[in-house]
Amino acid sequence: MPRTDRKPSPLDDKRLEELALSYVARFATTRAKLEAYLIRKLRERGWDGEEMPNAAALSRRFAEAGYVDDAVYARMKSDSLLRRGYGGRRVGEALRAAGVEEAVRVDVAPDAGTARQSAVSLARRRRFGPWHDPLPDRPLRDKQVAAMLRAGHTLDNARRIVESTTIAALEEWLESAQGDDLCD
Repeated sequence: MPRTDRKPSPLDDKRLEELALSYVARFATTRAKLEAYLIRKLRERGWDGEEMPNAAALSRRFAEAGYVDDAVYARMKSDSLLRRGYGGRRVGEALRAAGVEEAVRVDVAPDAGTARQSAVSLARRRRFGPWHDPLPDRPLRDKQVAAMLRAGHTLDNARRIVESTTIAALEEWLESAQGDDLCD
């Protein structure tokens, strides 16, 4: 039986709100991402009304109702990326791309201890520095530092980890950062 590609019917107020509800029910999102989704759907399907709806107003209404919370999204995304070994710069860029405001991005930025822990997690997973057997030579260390920089870590943290010769020294370094955070 031949398949006929039907063009979806144009959206109206009810269908647009149903799409938005469906989207926020399935995905953790930000106001900006919800607004971009609605604009894309309006462009794809068209509008069955006199004047185009305001996608920004609908996303704002969803935020006021608590369906979308940029701060919760930012905390969740930041924690997830840090656990995977990404650095603060990379986390900030991911949140900026998701439309999270600067104040919220600053609020969820990792502290020194968290940044170090994230860098060590990446190094352990990728077998950088003391986890590489045998210890890496100079050109390989440079490549490992570059990979850590691309992951969003600071140059100081990347060098400290890659140039470390023992895991015990890195554990002491991690503990010293946690002690510094307690003094703040």
